[in-house]
Amino acid sequence: MDSATATATTATATDEGSRPTATLPIGQLIRLSIYWLGLSSIFAGLHDILTGRLQFDGLVTKGHEGEALLQLTIFGAIIAMAVQPTVGSISDYTVSRWGRRKPYIFIGSILDVIFLYGIASSHALITIAAFVVLLQFSSNFAQGPFQGYVPDLVPAHQVGLASALVGLMQVLGNVAGFAIGALAIKYNQFFLGTISLGVLEVVTMLSVVIRVNEGKAPKSREGRSWLSVAQEAWGTDILRERSFLFLVASRLFVLMGGAALVQLSTFYLAQSHALNQADTGTTQLIVLAVITVGSLLSVIPAARVSDRVGRKKVIYTSCLFGASGMTITALAPNIPVALVGVALFGISAGVFLAVDWALMTDIIPKASSGRYMGMSNVATASAGILALAICGRLVMDPVNQALGYGLGPRVAFLVGVSFFVLGALFLWPVDERRREDVPLPEPTPLPTPAEAPATT
Repeated sequence: MDSATATATTATATDEGSRPTATLPIGQLIRLSIYWLGLSSIFAGLHDILTGRLQFDGLVTKGHEGEALLQLTIFGAIIAMAVQPTVGSISDYTVSRWGRRKPYIFIGSILDVIFLYGIASSHALITIAAFVVLLQFSSNFAQGPFQGYVPDLVPAHQVGLASALVGLMQVLGNVAGFAIGALAIKYNQFFLGTISLGVLEVVTMLSVVIRVNEGKAPKSREGRSWLSVAQEAWGTDILRERSFLFLVASRLFVLMGGAALVQLSTFYLAQSHALNQADTGTTQLIVLAVITVGSLLSVIPAARVSDRVGRKKVIYTSCLFGASGMTITALAPNIPVALVGVALFGISAGVFLAVDWALMTDIIPKASSGRYMGMSNVATASAGILALAICGRLVMDPVNQALGYGLGPRVAFLVGVSFFVLGALFLWPVDERRREDVPLPEPTPLPTPAEAPATT
C-alpha cells in the first residue's frame, strides 16, 4: 500500500470511528439530555388531549373515535419516518455560526409551538389532522439533528451514563405529558393544555441551544448539492451496517410490545376487568405511577451494569422482564395481580430506554451520527402504529366478537409477549463492540516484484 492510500484509509477510519475523549461535567450531560423531556412530553400529552377531544368535544360520530385517532397517528408516523433521518443526515454537513445541530433544534421547536397553537384553536377534524402532520414534521426536524449530540460529544466511558440520562428524561417527559393531558381532560382545558406542551418544549430547547457546546466539525459536502445530501440518508450503503439493521429491528419489536400494553390499557381495564369509567381513569393513574417508579428505579442502574457486563445482556434482561410482565398482566384475575405485571413492565421499559440508546451510540458511524440516529427512529415512529394495528384491530376486536367481550385485550397482550421474544432474537446477531474497538480489515498487500506477472 502506498503512502497516499494508507493516509486515506487512516483518515476514513478516524472519521468514521473516532469518539471524543474529554470527560464532560455532569451539568453538560444533563443539558444534552433534558431536551428529551420536552420532546417526549409533546406526543404523550397530545395523545391524551386528542383522545379527550374526540371523546368529549363531538369532533367525530360516536363509535368512530378509535378509527379517527388511528388515522391521525398513521399520517404522523409516515412523516416522522421520512423527515427525521433526512434532516439528521443534512445536519451532519451543515455549517453555521450556531454549529451543525442547533439551527434545526431552534427552528423545529418554534414551529412546534405554532402548530400546537393551530391544533388547540381548531375545531374541525380535518384542520386538526393537518396541524398534527405539520407538528410531526417540525418535531422531527428538530429531533433528527438533536439525536446526534451524544455520539458527537460524549466519550466512550460516559456513554452509559449519558444514555441513562436520556432514558430518564424520556420517562419524565412521558409523565409530564400524560399529566398535562390528564389535567386538560379533567378541567376541560384542552387549549391551555396543548399550549403548555409547547412552552415546556421551548424551555428545555433553550437549555440546549444556549448552553451546549458543539462537537465534531461538519462533514464536507465535496461540492454535492443539498438534495444529494438529503438523498444520502436513504442510500443503500446502510445495508452494509449489519449490526445497526438488526438493532433497529430489535428496537422495533421491543417497542411494539410496550406500545401494545400502553395503547390498549383503557380497553383492558374496562373490558377485561369490567371497570366503569371513573374506576378506569383512577386505575390508569395508578398504572402510570407504577410504570414511572419502575422505570425511574431501573434506568440509571441498568446503564451502569451494561458498562460492566455488556449492553446485550442487559437488553435481554429487559426483554425477559417485559415478556413476563405482559404475561402476568394478560392472565391477571384482578387488578392487584395486574399491577405486579405492570411493575415488571416498568422496570423493563427503564432498562431498555437506557441501554438500547447506549448500544446504538456505540455501533454507529460517528461522523454520520445524525443520519443513523435519525434512521433508528423509524422503529420508534412505527412501533405504536404496528402494535395498534396488529394487537388492536387484528386481534382484540375479532376475539371480542368471536370468543367473548373482554377476552380480546388479554389475547392482544399475549401477542405482545411475542414481540419481546422477537426483539431478543433480532438482537442476537448484533456485534456490541464499540465501533472504534473493531479492528480494521487487513489491507491486501501488493505483489512483490518477484511475484508480479511477467509483461510482454
